[in-house]
Amino acid sequence: MSEMRVVGIRVEQPQNQPVLLLRESDGDRYLPIWIGQTEAAAIALEQQGVQPARPLTHDLIKDLIGALGHTLKEVRIVDLQEGTFYADLVFDKNVRVSARPSDSVAIALRAGVPIYAEEPVLAEAGLLMPDEREDEVEKFKEFLESVSPDDFKATGG
Repeated sequence: MSEMRVVGIRVEQPQNQPVLLLRESDGDRYLPIWIGQTEAAAIALEQQGVQPARPLTHDLIKDLIGALGHTLKEVRIVDLQEGTFYADLVFDKNVRVSARPSDSVAIALRAGVPIYAEEPVLAEAGLLMPDEREDEVEKFKEFLESVSPDDFKATGG
């Protein structure tokens, strides 16, 4: 299992599909996850430090967790099946709740908890980039523009 950090949200063209881009904290692999517009906006707003006048859904969830006396410990991206990623919210007493990675990351950012990806997920969908030189990052951006979620679907077996 590797700790991940949120690099940001990118938009895959021409479908205008948001991609959540995670990177290993102590490694060179990136994990692109295609997400919805609403979740992309929620993640981007939190990364930019924008505080809405009223709580958004992910803010409400974070507040509910605390109000009910629980603590979110971490978020784990636990599986990838037929192109769909799965995540768990891990609470105190090792209670786990299944959730979409996009929602999980949005909540993790608000709660200030770590995000992890299981090794089999990284082995299947992680992209290796040895360093962050400008030309390498540019090549990765070009790659994101040329792929679709279907490219990551399992081929059977």
